[in-house]
Amino acid sequence: MASHGLAYDGCNFFRQRLVLSTLSGKRVKIKNIRSKEDEPGLRDFEASFIRLLDKVTNGTRIEINQTGTVLFYQPGLLYGGSVEHDCNTQRSIGYYLEALLMLAPFMKTSLKATLRGVTNDPSDPTVDLLKSTALPLMKRFGIDGEGFDLKVVKRGMAPGGGGEVVFTCPVRRTIRPVQLTDPGKIKRIRGVVYSVRVSPQMANRIVESARGVLNKFLPDIYIYTDHMKGANSGKSPGFGLTLVAETLNGSFLSAEMSSTPQGQGDPVLPEDLGRNCAKLLLEEVYRGGCVDSSNQSLALLFMTLGQQDVSKVLLGPLSPYTIEFLRHIRDFFQIMFKIEVQKPSEDERKGGDKVLMTCVGVGYSNINKTIK
Repeated sequence: MASHGLAYDGCNFFRQRLVLSTLSGKRVKIKNIRSKEDEPGLRDFEASFIRLLDKVTNGTRIEINQTGTVLFYQPGLLYGGSVEHDCNTQRSIGYYLEALLMLAPFMKTSLKATLRGVTNDPSDPTVDLLKSTALPLMKRFGIDGEGFDLKVVKRGMAPGGGGEVVFTCPVRRTIRPVQLTDPGKIKRIRGVVYSVRVSPQMANRIVESARGVLNKFLPDIYIYTDHMKGANSGKSPGFGLTLVAETLNGSFLSAEMSSTPQGQGDPVLPEDLGRNCAKLLLEEVYRGGCVDSSNQSLALLFMTLGQQDVSKVLLGPLSPYTIEFLRHIRDFFQIMFKIEVQKPSEDERKGGDKVLMTCVGVGYSNINKTIK
């Protein structure tokens, strides 16, 4: 195995390392992947993730040792095109889609990815959440066009799966720098309640309880119900709620909850789920910022890859995942962010402490894109 490139230890932040490696062209060696556990090495969902990267790139070299505890990854060129992938059902499609969102604008040809598996589960960001927050965020960075869409064709709940989504994204030569420093006040709340293989009445019960919490703050609340039947409803029963608060300046803050998967843990009441999800949204609004906590790393990546100009984004408190992502950006792109804490004044009542992130982009240019 090659000796130079970046070396890391352990299985944490696996996707971050491989995505940044692919974008920067630097090879990566990860060792001691769960080497002390009873079942050492890569899990099935991680192997599936590597296979997906292999499908969207051309000339990627991947070496894994016998036990799966050491991975060597030498990135190729991002190719794109039409890709179909069966995601492992241990993790939801959101796990794979988050990485694709980061890579999609820098392909050679525009990407059309059909991903099959679990669309909604409690541990990963669901497809609905990414559709309602990550896509508008990418539009801020100039990634837009008629081919930019995320469709949920079939829903599949954990553990059975059986869902299907289609993600299409145009390619971009460069990313434009942004100044997102004032999120503005919340103007409306939208939501989607989905239910599959359970009584459609579940959805209405969730809507009632969520509105009960949110109506005290805001009149403009609309929660859609999405009840899929038959072949489109996947293999397992379940329900859940995604709420998105939109601000005056076009920022989106979101929260979501799914029911516990069939046969795992205590069942959850629809009323409790609606109430808890509404409280989670209020918590997210309290944290504030122009980007919600699930999309912080996506925003920071596009700031890093922007043209050689200053980008500023106001975030809520940084999540541990984002902090690690900043360290990885320093390793792969040698970009350091200027981090300023902004405490809200007493009379403003604007929630928790905010963090203003400033950086100068590396001027990343899409070398894969064909010049017409």
